[in-house]
Amino acid sequence: MSKTNIPIPTIRPRRLRMSAGVRRMVRETTLTAADFIYPLFVTHGENVRHPIPSMPGIFQFSIDQLAEETAEITALNIPAVVLFGIPAAKDPIGLENFADDGIVQQAIRAIKAAQPDLIVITDVCLCEYTDHGHCGLVQGDEILNDATLAVLAETAVSHANAGADIVAPSGMMDGMVAAIRAGLDGAGFANMPIMSYAVKYASAFYGPFRDAADGAPKFGDRKTHQMDPANGREALREAALDVEEGADFLMVKPALAYLDIIRQTKEAFPALPLAAYNVSGEYAMIKAAAANGWLDEKKAILETLTAIKRAGADLIITYHAKEAAQLIMDNG
Repeated sequence: MSKTNIPIPTIRPRRLRMSAGVRRMVRETTLTAADFIYPLFVTHGENVRHPIPSMPGIFQFSIDQLAEETAEITALNIPAVVLFGIPAAKDPIGLENFADDGIVQQAIRAIKAAQPDLIVITDVCLCEYTDHGHCGLVQGDEILNDATLAVLAETAVSHANAGADIVAPSGMMDGMVAAIRAGLDGAGFANMPIMSYAVKYASAFYGPFRDAADGAPKFGDRKTHQMDPANGREALREAALDVEEGADFLMVKPALAYLDIIRQTKEAFPALPLAAYNVSGEYAMIKAAAANGWLDEKKAILETLTAIKRAGADLIITYHAKEAAQLIMDNG
């Protein structure tokens, strides 16, 4: 080969990649179990540990199974769970949503009895409890925004009375944070934080969740209240309104297709903790690809969650939480 006058580089970024030790020293984003919130699906009955086919490794649990499950979660240093309930019966309003003996209220008490220091976050929405499967009350084909607010406030107060640590409204009703804040404050829960699903898109990635929570709408869709996936500026408007109404946390949902929105939201509201929901379809994609031998599941889980944190999320709601926490523990 003929010699050519090729300049030899003096600036070499590879110097900081040449050993595992140096790579650890200069790593910009560190994932820990403290970053995770683990979703739990709770249902009526006894000795129920019902697998969800579209979400391998995820189950619906009866109340008597929660002590064992939350002991495992706590042992992995995961600080929080978020509860989704499957009611005994559904109706147009979703009465069990705010009943003293509702499934989520029972679950809160059981978890707090078994693991008092585990943070319990509750989903505040109607879709899992109503016979029409929508996030608000309905009249004909219309989802009633303002009439729904009182139900959301009553549900949040019911969860607070049962011992929840944080309530998380997810229905994308206009004014939901203000209504819940007023309801909580009026009931003596001025110190109860609200984790608002401030930026929630009408996404194709929710399918497995709707199987798990039996919450698919019986007619129409949720495009009148969940956001258009094409919109970014609107996300900042939604977040700003929730901050003004008294939200203590913000959330972006889903995560992977919206890493740019996570970044923009964090930059716009740096003072508030930001959660990102790594949703069921995102989880199922990795599980399906791994089952077919198309990728390394362990590496893909950690890379995915690291990307979400790198984008700006302070907290990650993820079905991978237990697996990821164990991987982090094993890796020292």
